[in-house]
Amino acid sequence: MELAARLRAEAQRVDERRVLVLTGTPPATRDAADDALDAAGVSSEALTVVGPADRLPGEHLDTVHAGELLGRTRSAVVLDCHEACRPNALGAAVGAVDGGGLLLVLAPALDDWPDRRDSFDERLAVPPATVEDVAGHFRTRLVETLRAHPGIAVVDADSGMIERSGLTDPAPRVPRGRPAPPDDHGFPRAAYDACLTDDQVAAVGGFEPLSRPGNALVVEADRGRGKSSAAGLAAGALARDGLDVLVTAPQYRSAREVFDRAGEVLSTMGALRERDDPDTPHELRTADGRVRYADPTAAATATDEADLVIVDEAAALPVRVLERFLDAPSVAFTTTVHGYEGAGRGFSVRFRSRLADSDFEVCERQLTEPIRYAPGDPVESWAFRALLLGARPAVDQVVADATADSAAYERCGSRRLLDDEHLLREVFGLLVLAHYRTEPDDLARLLDAPNVGVRALTHDGHVVSVALLAREGDLPATLRAEMYEGGRVRGNMIPDVLTTQLRDEAAGVPVGQRVLRIATHPAVRSRGLGSRLLDEIDDEFADAVDWLGVGYGATPELVDFWADSGYRTVHCSTTRNDRSGEYSAIMLRPCSTAGAALADRHASWFRDRITSVLSDPLDDLDPDVARTVLRAVEGTPEIDLSEPERRLVAGIPGGSGVFDTAPEPVRRLALAHLVAPAEPDALTDDQERLLVRKALQGHGWDRVADELAFVSTAECMRALGRTVERLVRLYGDDALTEELDRHT
Repeated sequence: MELAARLRAEAQRVDERRVLVLTGTPPATRDAADDALDAAGVSSEALTVVGPADRLPGEHLDTVHAGELLGRTRSAVVLDCHEACRPNALGAAVGAVDGGGLLLVLAPALDDWPDRRDSFDERLAVPPATVEDVAGHFRTRLVETLRAHPGIAVVDADSGMIERSGLTDPAPRVPRGRPAPPDDHGFPRAAYDACLTDDQVAAVGGFEPLSRPGNALVVEADRGRGKSSAAGLAAGALARDGLDVLVTAPQYRSAREVFDRAGEVLSTMGALRERDDPDTPHELRTADGRVRYADPTAAATATDEADLVIVDEAAALPVRVLERFLDAPSVAFTTTVHGYEGAGRGFSVRFRSRLADSDFEVCERQLTEPIRYAPGDPVESWAFRALLLGARPAVDQVVADATADSAAYERCGSRRLLDDEHLLREVFGLLVLAHYRTEPDDLARLLDAPNVGVRALTHDGHVVSVALLAREGDLPATLRAEMYEGGRVRGNMIPDVLTTQLRDEAAGVPVGQRVLRIATHPAVRSRGLGSRLLDEIDDEFADAVDWLGVGYGATPELVDFWADSGYRTVHCSTTRNDRSGEYSAIMLRPCSTAGAALADRHASWFRDRITSVLSDPLDDLDPDVARTVLRAVEGTPEIDLSEPERRLVAGIPGGSGVFDTAPEPVRRLALAHLVAPAEPDALTDDQERLLVRKALQGHGWDRVADELAFVSTAECMRALGRTVERLVRLYGDDALTEELDRHT
């Protein structure tokens, strides 16, 4: 195919990328792709095919595994979209194509594509909806961008007709010179000789102070700028000097570039040692140092065991996980500003202030010049628009005067979002900001999923607060029975948990709206806009659903926010979320009699089982999270002490009763206070933390005394006695109080 050869020749001449879209029937497009690759001179060793493996050479990846391309570069990638048009796969494929390379997209006829339904659409069809209910707005928008952006060729493979040539006839570029190392550098010259841009040289230099405790570095860049490579070169240099460098990232594949570059520079310097232990593949050793990988959860608990920590793709990790790395001797955060891996904007807004308040001396580096391809590459600008990689909220100035009273409530239907690019970008920009892991798939879900809705508050036409909602429940009896027997259902997170884990087969009958995400513009936070938005949602859906709900990684601030908006705890997960590192809370706000019945029975069972759960799987739950979660439970726990228990409890404050003899009655008193306090401020925060750690979670006396900063274990025991005395006077009857007075 002559056009493919011309496209690649043009791309190679100016170190840019080009896209070739082949439309038509699957066999015709795959045959045309084979011809195009052959004409363009792409070797099978430099090719990856994402999708079905029919006839095409090279490496093959299923669409769902396209993420394995992250951190890699290929001369060409074929993305076969006939069976599934998955935005995540498109984002990964675009990012893997090197300068001078081609991205081939195989698709149905562009005019028909938005109306086709594929396996990705089936994933968007959350029961009880079917695939016929899925819209095609994402592909409508994708087709428009393919037909509008330079550098994109469109060819009908059935007829051979060229709709667009994609040729831009750019002016020749001046070859990029080799950057020079800084005059005064501490790392070996080999680390700087491996850099490809001045930006990368500056970034590697930013790592030099990390050899000394008390230093932090932030490296920000768009994709393809070489930030992970810079981190790897620096890690190798630091390990050569005898330091223990701990590297973490959302998955090892995200950090693979760090290890590849570290290994290369260590080999160049002759410092790389043979691995002693074949069971530690993610480790590079030198004579006295090493570079090693650990997942974020493990790394966060091992910061004191390394000389420094490098957090790669930091924007893809939650803020509360990132905060744990502030305990490291020195730390570096590298992050993608706009990209498939995560949203650097969210990292900047939500974490940078915490870093600035730390004791670290903070250095910053930004990489702007691309390495994989030339600046101004047209495929990069197309990908940014098609996947909204650069979406961001409105600028601060235009929303600065927004208040809860001035904002207008908006129902943002998917068709309206498709037709209003300005609204779509501001909505998606705020959602990216709200969540540490917003992916291109989420854009398609927002535009096409039949159960997903968007509600927003606007000020002078700009989005100041946004909520993403998902309709759940109203499930047929056959599906509910399947779930009860252990089957899983897409979407429907709250009915799924209440049915499969909590054994309530009827939980899928009521219909609800779950708040998937909610975000308020950072310039106008703490003005009640989020609460106002939730109240508007409640007003809109009060007569249309049985419940409103939410599930999220629990922190004290978030639990209080949802509780203040009328949501009540019905469940707390017993395992931590792999990405957030938090235990999740599920909360409901009933809207009907059926919703109230659902919430009441699960709140009741939560009250009955939570003491045993806190003493076993949740014995490491943060006490402040436990306090807020319990405070948000509806109802009053039963105390109901037996006569022996009453005598024991009454004797604890004076020392004649021993708590360890029978902790259960104190647990019941503690639960009664934490769920439904007789007087809200009857106990101090520290007294409530003591109840959680000792009475409910059963930690040892020495551990509790140390954590809560008591001067001695004996003082900790006396403090619990005083707290028990207060509980007895708050919740005991006259007889119990009289027994207490005998001992005090």
